Amino acid sequence: MPEGDSVFRLARRLDRQLVGSTVVRSDFRTPALATRDLSGREVLEHVTHGKHLLTRFSGLDGSPAATLHSHLRMDGSWSTLRPGKHLPRDVRPHVRLVLGLDDGRAVHGIRLHDLALVPTAREHDVVGHLGPDPLRDDWDPAEAVRRLGARPGTPLVSALLDQRAMAGLGNLWANELAFLTGVSPWTAVGEVDLPRLVDRAARMLRQSATVEGAYQVTTGSRARGDTHWVTGRQRQGCRRCRGPVSVSAEIPGDAANRRTWWCRSCQPGPGPEARVRAAVP
Repeated sequence: MPEGDSVFRLARRLDRQLVGSTVVRSDFRTPALATRDLSGREVLEHVTHGKHLLTRFSGLDGSPAATLHSHLRMDGSWSTLRPGKHLPRDVRPHVRLVLGLDDGRAVHGIRLHDLALVPTAREHDVVGHLGPDPLRDDWDPAEAVRRLGARPGTPLVSALLDQRAMAGLGNLWANELAFLTGVSPWTAVGEVDLPRLVDRAARMLRQSATVEGAYQVTTGSRARGDTHWVTGRQRQGCRRCRGPVSVSAEIPGDAANRRTWWCRSCQPGPGPEARVRAAVP
């Protein structure tokens, strides 16, 4: 699933491609929005909150400015095509939105999830449940610390994946942050120095999102196979000690318990069974 830095970078690309363009035709291919029309509205900007994308449009004929909310989940994408170009035939059934622009280009939203169209003044209706996001201007680290610590017995990686506590961190960042903190992924979050953890998470996410060549590089090395400390390294071993990297399977349908990598030597503490105990009231 794309993480907050992935969606932030997508928003910047869409800004470069679409801002200032006027929609001349819109086609929503999802029942809830099938009768809605964005024709005549100008694309103003793209903003993000965690893994959620918000596309803002101008007001029109007395109607307020509007925001299109979308979530990529595992398979969503956006495509902008020049006049005369077409999507591959096998992709077309998965298009959920088509925007025709005043210069002849067509924008396709492919396999988009959680589509909603709301007045821009009511964006809170679709993203108000999310926690603070380090990539937003309203980033509040103290609130992120408070929310992460509200359930001190929660395993660290589960707490970091909870978008209601801190928005934008996905599985890669949860695994790598646990490693850099020097504890097992299933260490109770209340046992971790949360201000330090939140500060590190924010700095790493911002660097990944905004620095050229630093996208999701957690080690400082951009060399192939050397960009992560433990994530995906079950064959190469821990980048620090070269010892074995363990892997725990995700719990299907549970967003707080994804596939987890860790080094038992560098990350002492409880094992995966701790997440089961934490789930018991």
